[in-house]
Amino acid sequence: MGFTSLLNSITAYSSSLSAGQLHFILLGSNQSLPILELSSICINLTFLLVFLFLISARQILVCIRRTRFLKEDYVENSSPIRRSISVDGEVQGATVGTGFKFSVFCCFYVLLVQVVVLGFDGFCLIREAVDGKVVDWSVTALPAAQGLAWSMLSFSALHCKFKGLEKFSLLLRVWWVISFGICLCNLYVDGRSFLVDGSNHLTSHVVANFAVTPALAFLCFVGIRGATGIDVYRNPDLREPLLEEEAGCLKVTPYSDAGLFSLAILSWLNPLLSIGAKRPLELKDIPLLAPKDRAKTNYKVLNSNWEKLKDENQSKQPSLAWAILKSFWKEAAGNAVFALLNTIVSYVGPYMISYFVDYLGGKETFPHEGYALAGIFFVSKLVETLTTRHWYLGVDILGMQVRSALTAMVYHKGLKLSSLAKQSHTSGEIVNYMAVDVQRVGDYSWYLHDIWMLPLQIILALAILYKNVGIASIATLVATIVSIIVTVPLAKVQEDYQDKLMTAKDERMRTTSECLRNMRILKLQAWEERYRVKLEEMRNVEFRWLRKALYSQAFITFIFWSSPIFVAAVTFGTSILLGGQLTAGSVLSALATFRILQEPLRNFPDLVSMMAQTKVSLDRISGFLQDEELQEDATIVLPRGMSKVAIEVKDGEFSWDPSSSSRPTLSGIQMKVESRMRVAVCGMVGSGKSSFLSCILGEIPKISGDVRVCGTAAYVSQSAWIQSGNIEENILFGSPMDKAKYKNVIHACSLKKDFELFSHGDQTIIGDRGINLSGGQKQRVQLARALYQDADIYLLDDPFSAVDAHTGSELFKEYIMTALASKTVVFVTHQVEFLPAADLILVLKEGRIIQAGKYDELLQAGTDFNALVSAHHEAIEAMDIPSFSSEDSDENLLLDGPKNTE
Repeated sequence: MGFTSLLNSITAYSSSLSAGQLHFILLGSNQSLPILELSSICINLTFLLVFLFLISARQILVCIRRTRFLKEDYVENSSPIRRSISVDGEVQGATVGTGFKFSVFCCFYVLLVQVVVLGFDGFCLIREAVDGKVVDWSVTALPAAQGLAWSMLSFSALHCKFKGLEKFSLLLRVWWVISFGICLCNLYVDGRSFLVDGSNHLTSHVVANFAVTPALAFLCFVGIRGATGIDVYRNPDLREPLLEEEAGCLKVTPYSDAGLFSLAILSWLNPLLSIGAKRPLELKDIPLLAPKDRAKTNYKVLNSNWEKLKDENQSKQPSLAWAILKSFWKEAAGNAVFALLNTIVSYVGPYMISYFVDYLGGKETFPHEGYALAGIFFVSKLVETLTTRHWYLGVDILGMQVRSALTAMVYHKGLKLSSLAKQSHTSGEIVNYMAVDVQRVGDYSWYLHDIWMLPLQIILALAILYKNVGIASIATLVATIVSIIVTVPLAKVQEDYQDKLMTAKDERMRTTSECLRNMRILKLQAWEERYRVKLEEMRNVEFRWLRKALYSQAFITFIFWSSPIFVAAVTFGTSILLGGQLTAGSVLSALATFRILQEPLRNFPDLVSMMAQTKVSLDRISGFLQDEELQEDATIVLPRGMSKVAIEVKDGEFSWDPSSSSRPTLSGIQMKVESRMRVAVCGMVGSGKSSFLSCILGEIPKISGDVRVCGTAAYVSQSAWIQSGNIEENILFGSPMDKAKYKNVIHACSLKKDFELFSHGDQTIIGDRGINLSGGQKQRVQLARALYQDADIYLLDDPFSAVDAHTGSELFKEYIMTALASKTVVFVTHQVEFLPAADLILVLKEGRIIQAGKYDELLQAGTDFNALVSAHHEAIEAMDIPSFSSEDSDENLLLDGPKNTE
């Protein structure tokens, strides 16, 4: 075909296009070639040429790179070891996902369809040629070009597996998107001629277009996404667990890297379901969460946004709900897309049902209307089903992320609460925040989109009703608004009842926790009946508020369960009064609309109730998160060995209640303690000795001054803190076992004899908070725990108060003087006999250091320290028995055994 023929063809196309015909007339031919087919041929050949050019260019580059490597080897020639050259970047290992397999399958499926079409067209043309007819071989141009292009590019897609590519090439992706666009254009032209023009002639090209549309649609999505679904790694040995039983806990959920098709049909769950069908699931079968779904990640995101809001809104209370929305808006927006699609397609059935009834009655609007209606019903229901599943899955994931983030925030806040804030929040209240309030906020994700979905559903329903019943649809709107307005005051009442209910629940939990924590005292004092009555009164108060809240919720639910019936009666009654004509199709369509609309109307009371409950929970959590925390700059901690001064306090002034106008707890504190010093702190009861140790730890709010600590610190409180479990677990406290070190710690704390008396030694279960141990034993266990941690600084608050004189002397010698000889020790004590061994003695009175120095220096100075020592000696002389401390009688019985009193 010459240039003149081509020009004539273009001219003919222009004239035919102006006439509305999408055909390209070939000169000298009795057949016509559609313009879309010609465009498709050109595009296929163009991509094929580009692909061949890239292949050629790549081979040239490979040759150049190999030549360069050989040249470098020749020039260097210094090592007998031959290099391992991997020009193409060989992959050591890869995991091929379902998405890649399905992408390759779709490519070869389209190729197979093109080959079948080419064979069918060729067979028909050959048969016509045998019959002596004039044959136009141009009709085979499109399947031939497409078959050639798809064969090359399909093998290129398959080659990604062997190359370990995590992204498809740009050429492939653009090719898939354009092919899908051409297919849609062909479908439009063929469908228009089939439905509008009434053409019943189906060609092989039309059938092929319909056959490859789903595959091309999937490839288009893959092309937009770009990922192949291949997980590449360099050394597969590094990915395999060393122990088979650990393999289960190292797997990440397939949901994190599932392909588009696997996500769409939820096939990523199949491996887990297959295991569950064969045997009960075990913990090792459950994979790990993806990093983005883990509590640590969600906590960081939410906490960061919460801190930003607090900094930006220092003058007013920040909104925790806004912080949650800023943190998880992407997940909520993605879920909103599925909710929107689900809402729209759910009204396709009610809208089209009137057309379907008319068609069954013999009224056909266009050819093949029945097939079109059946296809629309099928597609809409399919989309509704898929979007519903993904909507619910997204809601669960969003709720889980919010719950995990809020739980972590409440937990971390509980660890950082100041001493003043801890007095207003018991452990029972904090447990309530995590178990009740956080759960309620997470459950609100199910109602999140109902706020905007309900108006949208009402608008769609009114549009369908207006089409069916005309002006009577206004009555529907009025009836719906009346049903909603009735519940507005009830929602306020519901919120008030919920607030009172949560307050009563907190009071009951606080009292219950107090009873359980002090059950031993209740039993000894025979106070069980009194506290039982008190708890029952609190339960009755909580029950009364719960009953009121449930009654109000039941009344709201009753109103809205009857709302659809009320709305339908008002609509049809108004239509009859206005003289409207109700056909079978319009009535069925209206009833179907009411059926769909009744669900959101019935859920509206739950939405109102949930909004009220969630607001209360958010306010409670927000108030807790804004409570006062420990001052981060109260103590400056320096790395170990950075300074010879272990503890330094300059012009320190501290108060447990900084907002109070009363005298500070500690004032004028000036102290410098060098490394390896033993500092004793003494004074009368209430002089501030324990608060002095707290100021070093940063536990007491600092008003002014500086506190510097070099290295790590271990603290032993005056009242022993013991966790449930055995003695060994209490001493190790999560640290790894070191037998030699553990043995030395046991000896230094004088616990060896106690272990010999116990039936199971250090494996003895000590009960809740050490209830099976005496006071002296609990004190020595926590001393052993502190010593095992091998800290740089030890702060001991009256460690000898719970042990007898003999045990106290042994502890001072073995623990402080020997085991802690290389450590910095600050200890509070009332035992004057231990003071001469101290390198520095601090005497406190009314929160101030009134004397500081060594034992002899302070005695010579007289004043308060001399009076303290004299009072101690006078107390001993006034007693007929030797100085004896208050170790519990339980321990004495264990050590000495029962005595015969006869």
